[in-house]
Amino acid sequence: MDTEKIGAEEWDELQRNLEESIPVYDRINRFATLGQVSRWRRMVRDELPQNGRILEVGCGPGSFAEDVAGRNLVCLDPIPEMLRIAEARVGPKRAARGDSAVEFVEGTAEELPFEAGSFDAVCSLFSFRDWYDKRAGLAEVLRVLKPGGTLVIVDPAKMNRLHGILGWLWMRIWVGAYARLIFRRSDHPWRWLAKTYASFGTTRDYVKMLEEVGFVDVRAKVVFPGMATIWYASSP
Repeated sequence: MDTEKIGAEEWDELQRNLEESIPVYDRINRFATLGQVSRWRRMVRDELPQNGRILEVGCGPGSFAEDVAGRNLVCLDPIPEMLRIAEARVGPKRAARGDSAVEFVEGTAEELPFEAGSFDAVCSLFSFRDWYDKRAGLAEVLRVLKPGGTLVIVDPAKMNRLHGILGWLWMRIWVGAYARLIFRRSDHPWRWLAKTYASFGTTRDYVKMLEEVGFVDVRAKVVFPGMATIWYASSP
């Protein structure tokens, strides 16, 4: 693995582990982020337009989508079981609010099954580091965004090499110990969180990549308490 790509075999293994993590996905996420994950999701929601069509790439079990109220939303994920769980979770909440039904689509960021200029905004929460080819995925996101469309990404922060080492230790030791307790075994699927973080690039790496792919108005900030980065960008 490197800062741009994940090997085919490793990516397949990652998907299997992510699927196995579904029953405790939110529980471990809250623990790993000291409860800050809800605030980060709210920060992303605040950046999305009230009108127009929104795509979430890597929706997982619907943790973010269930609270996206009043928007036209499409959720994409490569794991069918994630989509099944997300639809059962998100559908009733949106129906109770009177929101339109979400479209759930199986697919990857690198081969988005949508026409060019289909979306007013795209977001990705804690899945960008799992894309098997990040540069190709960003190019696809740019393709499906309308001119002036918004992209928002949030993922674990890595400001520099030292910060990366500290982040890896946090995930490997602290979060890993909790995951072993939850799964009651040492080879728990959450160990892949530390693996994908280890090869994940820095905040600046992906600012540069976004600009090279063709996004404009690219900016990023590390949010309190230094555990996540939010990247913002626009389609020209």
